[in-house]
Amino acid sequence: MVISYYGLSCFKIQSGDTSLVFDLPSKKSAVKPPRFQADIFVQSHDHDGHNGVESIAREKARLPARQEFFLVDSPGEYEIKGIYIRGMKSFHDSVSGKKHGVNTVYMARCENVKLCFMGDFGEKEIRPELKEEIGEIDVLFVPIGGETVLDAEGARNAINQIEPAVAIPMHYPDNGKALKSFLAEMGQKDVKPVEKFSIKKKDIDGNGTSIVVLENQGA
Repeated sequence: MVISYYGLSCFKIQSGDTSLVFDLPSKKSAVKPPRFQADIFVQSHDHDGHNGVESIAREKARLPARQEFFLVDSPGEYEIKGIYIRGMKSFHDSVSGKKHGVNTVYMARCENVKLCFMGDFGEKEIRPELKEEIGEIDVLFVPIGGETVLDAEGARNAINQIEPAVAIPMHYPDNGKALKSFLAEMGQKDVKPVEKFSIKKKDIDGNGTSIVVLENQGA
């Protein structure tokens, strides 16, 4: 499995011939929407900028039937092309969605590796029932930028609650301040960005959480 980052909260997961994309940016986003095909698009919420639904629809209209893709945009259980996905309701803020609405946290199992994508999670902490639903995780995609999502301290707390083997920060400005704060909070100031991240189940040792920072391939 190979993981690539395209800014904001957009990741592409490549597993053999199958590709899954989390939170494709729309044309209204502050980041340029990447141009690629994928088998599965997963969307955590429908705010302008994050929901590349318009882009997806345009691409779908141009694609032949043999290149059909799937869109997952709500809580529930799905199994697509051998990838199991479970969406779990959460909130985009700390007041039960009254300010920014709902957000879906996703768990995806691919190549026996369990991924958790938090989307625009904005609650103060992970509720016990949500933590139980998430379960044991190998790779956690966690927002760190603050304001409408977790900040550095909140991200650290989420990582400590879930205890993934690998944590990948997302949803932070390009100025680097939020990333520096997060790495300092995690006591890993010397972590250097990498172009892509490859992971196999057999490589996961379970000895603590490693922080992986990915370069923005869409920049």
